[in-house]
Amino acid sequence: MRIILIIVGTISLTLGFIGAFLPLLPTTPFVLLSAYLFAQSSPKLHNWLLNNKIFGKYIRDYKENKSIPLRVKIVSLSMLWGSILYSIFLLSGKWYLQILLIAIAVGVSIHILSLKTKK
Repeated sequence: MRIILIIVGTISLTLGFIGAFLPLLPTTPFVLLSAYLFAQSSPKLHNWLLNNKIFGKYIRDYKENKSIPLRVKIVSLSMLWGSILYSIFLLSGKWYLQILLIAIAVGVSIHILSLKTKK
């Protein structure tokens, strides 16, 4: 089971890293999932992730305070809505996909806005 958790955690972290560059793929949920899976399976990998230059600070802030910086909120919501609206215009005529994309964007926006803002 330990090996499976490490493999899934690594895949999740890879998707989170890719999501940092692709706006439609969320970074934070994948990185947080990786942190959880590594905490359950490998203290060494969990420690590495918590001390990672790129992701460590965000994981610690989320874990300790359930908060994210205002800049991250603004960038996340801007990229989310920009890419969703762009995708909606590409899917003209496929109303069911447009509604699904809007529902996803609203759900993610509510989650991001519900988190405390780190000062």
